Amino acid sequence: MRSSDLSKKISRRLAEDIAMGNLACGEHIAAQQIADRYDVSRTPVREALETLEDKGLLIRRVNRGYFVPDTLPEHLSELVDMQTADDVDDYQRLADDWLTNELPAEVTEQLLRERYGWTKAKVSDLLARAAREGWAERKEGYGWRFLPVAKTPEAFDEIYRFRMAIEPAAMLEPSFHLDRKVLSEQRRIQEGMLDMDHARVPPEALLENGSLFHEEIIKLSGNPFFHMALQRVNQMRRLMEYRAEINVERLVEQCTEHLEILSLLEGGNVADASYKMRKHLSGALKRKSPIAWNWAEAQNEAIGLGRQNDV
Repeated sequence: MRSSDLSKKISRRLAEDIAMGNLACGEHIAAQQIADRYDVSRTPVREALETLEDKGLLIRRVNRGYFVPDTLPEHLSELVDMQTADDVDDYQRLADDWLTNELPAEVTEQLLRERYGWTKAKVSDLLARAAREGWAERKEGYGWRFLPVAKTPEAFDEIYRFRMAIEPAAMLEPSFHLDRKVLSEQRRIQEGMLDMDHARVPPEALLENGSLFHEEIIKLSGNPFFHMALQRVNQMRRLMEYRAEINVERLVEQCTEHLEILSLLEGGNVADASYKMRKHLSGALKRKSPIAWNWAEAQNEAIGLGRQNDV
């Protein structure tokens, strides 16, 4: 990937982190820290930081480096949209075609380039993101393989019922250990989500913060298999959840319940937190299951209509 392409990718992800509050107002942004995070050299990072400074998303202080402004620009949503729109649309198109069986399970980069008219760099970037988010992997030797995801409402329901079984149970493990630093960081993120302008943040970024909350809590069980299992099913449900429009009222309810669980844990009431976690997941299933079933029904109708038109 060329340096300019890589710097655009880095600036996009930094812009999303600023909009989400993952990078707080006034926070110092060290070039080496960002280079280490993305496993890249400092050159594209410097380009990305300069780009964000030009757009007003970062400020540069003499002899001190880059900082997130104390007050974010009023046109932040437009800036983030400019950074993310094209790539999000292309990524969603690829994901939608896999969800609706328009793509085979195994593909080559050349096939995708010819099908969509994308550049080699674009295809490489999108497949790398799909691999990072758990629904694609590079085959040994040549080509790519798309991995199983929750394509059906039945699978979506089963994933939530599985989570209802393991997440509350993990909190009751003898090895469960409260880490105040983890709890404090999750409280900062969840409170930040309540305060943000949700319209300016990509849906996948909001979903990522929700998944992170649950994965960080289950990790406290001290049992790595709980954590590995949850990461896997979160990856499998991710694409189905991307399709749902962000409902601000539901998002606020979700964050509020996350904060209630954190408060119980901070007070040492682990059993009550476990019970609250089960209720939280049960409520999420009741809210989200109809959306998945409605989407599947609409998709089946569209497929049926397409077959009629082919006759």
